[in-house]
Amino acid sequence: MEKNTKSEVQSRLSKEGRASRNRYPMKFGFIFLLAVCVLCFMLFNKDVSDQNSCMSTRKACILKELKITNRSVTPIATITPINTITPLRPTEPASTCSFHSASPENATEVNLLKESIAWPETPSVPPGFSLNDTSDPTHSTFTILPRRGGGSWHVGDQLEVLIKVSDFGGRPRKSGGDLLYARLQNRAVFAGVAGKVFDHRNGSYTAVFSLLWEGDAQVEVTLVHPGEAVTVLERLTQEQPDRIYFRSIFRSGSIKESTTCNVCLKAPKQKLCNYTDLHTGEPWFCYKPEKLNCDTRITHSKGGFRQRVKPMEQQLFKSGVNMKVSIPASGPSSINILPELKGGKNENMKTGPAGYYYHGVWRTLDGTTVRQFNNATAISQCLKGKVLHLYGDSTIRQWFEYLTSTTPDLKMFDLKSPKQTGPFMALDYKNNILVTFRCHGPPIRFSNLLVSQMRYIASELKGLVGGTNTVVVIGIWSHFSTFPVEVYIRRLLSIRRAVRQLLTRAPGTLVIIRTANPKMLTLSETLTNSDWFSIQRDKILRAIFKGVNVKLLDAWEMCLAHHLPHSLHPQPPIIKNMIDVVLSHTCPPGESFKGAIKQSKKKLKSRLGPHKKATMQSKSISSAMSTTTEMPTNSSDDGVIH
Repeated sequence: MEKNTKSEVQSRLSKEGRASRNRYPMKFGFIFLLAVCVLCFMLFNKDVSDQNSCMSTRKACILKELKITNRSVTPIATITPINTITPLRPTEPASTCSFHSASPENATEVNLLKESIAWPETPSVPPGFSLNDTSDPTHSTFTILPRRGGGSWHVGDQLEVLIKVSDFGGRPRKSGGDLLYARLQNRAVFAGVAGKVFDHRNGSYTAVFSLLWEGDAQVEVTLVHPGEAVTVLERLTQEQPDRIYFRSIFRSGSIKESTTCNVCLKAPKQKLCNYTDLHTGEPWFCYKPEKLNCDTRITHSKGGFRQRVKPMEQQLFKSGVNMKVSIPASGPSSINILPELKGGKNENMKTGPAGYYYHGVWRTLDGTTVRQFNNATAISQCLKGKVLHLYGDSTIRQWFEYLTSTTPDLKMFDLKSPKQTGPFMALDYKNNILVTFRCHGPPIRFSNLLVSQMRYIASELKGLVGGTNTVVVIGIWSHFSTFPVEVYIRRLLSIRRAVRQLLTRAPGTLVIIRTANPKMLTLSETLTNSDWFSIQRDKILRAIFKGVNVKLLDAWEMCLAHHLPHSLHPQPPIIKNMIDVVLSHTCPPGESFKGAIKQSKKKLKSRLGPHKKATMQSKSISSAMSTTTEMPTNSSDDGVIH
């Protein structure tokens, strides 16, 4: 009995234990579930608050998203709306950059600039197009229109020339978009002025000239590109913005690798080295080397050019056929210009040329007196006590080379720099002159440029003290020709911002901006550096610096108006005139050569004595600062032609 009772008790306790064990999981499971629900509720509320915060402070939300790792990040300029997901297509690699990006604060200005360079509609170039249907310079003609009001031509009048373009079959063109140059010349007196061409978009054009000298004036009209060629060039930029590519060498010890670089590369960011400049925001990327890290990059060089033009399209870029070929006149090609009428109406401002050549000397029409600095003494006295900083491409390097070759006291200081890339420095210790050259940052098609020596112009300007004895010259255009215009606009906007900051802290600083210039064209040169690309960038540069306290050196008109052939690097007579303009801004009349005359007087006193000073002074100064054979009659005795 006791045994059975004991057994029942044990059985009952065993059942209660099992029941108790079954209740514990249920109890604690309920508590765990409740905790999870509370946590989810809190996270949901935080996410909602974050989204509300993002709606009000978009930038803060973007910055927060950028901190998330192991996730593809959309660039700020193309952030999609909240709750909108745009997955990457499988065939399109992730990218962290864009050739067309613009900061939000500059978006409006960028759009206006792009509208300002809109080209007239050009003919399409279908796969089976015929060259016979395109513009032919030999079948095209120009006609000098009669003077408005009749009578003879006079200085101050405006000359109009009608241009009619036809195809290779002699049929008149019905569309516009051809690129044409017009120039007025008198080779006998080395005179020339560029004309302005207006496109009527129906196959006819009008060239307008200001008549600025007496005597003969010969009209010259040139077909640079037919409209179909412009169509191809425009398509190249849209479809192949990276057709010029670059290379960088990475090195560590005995390991050396080379990868491709550019303004933008299509690849996930983990496969790229990002060298975007922290100060200017200028983007630059290289593919990561396989073995080395991004910090081992040592050089920058032009890599090459990917030419993707169809064989038939290449026929649109043939020298002597349809590229930079003269258009003949249908009648007289020249006029005779009589002296300006007294009290006559001056129509120069209708065409507004920047200047013109006469006796081989450039004369500006903006009120600047261009003086002639024809020897080392004149140049040295102008630059005495000054610092001249030259920033840009090889067309600016030309100026450094000109100054050092024509001014013996300006000695090159050997910085062990490559001849093409620089940086360079020249010193005239006696006259306290410093001249420097530094090339602009990438994209730049130089070879073996050390990364440690690469600088952006805006960054260089930030480090300048500036002042009344500082001259800054900037020329940047040629190396941006193959990229979408947004790349060039972004660069110029950063330079403009730096220029304004420099002029704010040092108002006496002189800043001179050099424009682009036309060049000789071949097929390969055209596809990378066509004058059509240069014209667009030239217009953008002028618009961006309009209203800024800088001097514009119009290299475009100085080359177009000159009789010498076009060249990327203008020939010495043109360079000499450009330097004269720079020095004329540096040493304006009335203050540049007082020191030179005083210096000459002191030398005369010591050499000749007081009794010979009066008779020899003028002659000695003139011989010390002699002028060239091509010069106006109003030369002075201070070594400068006014």
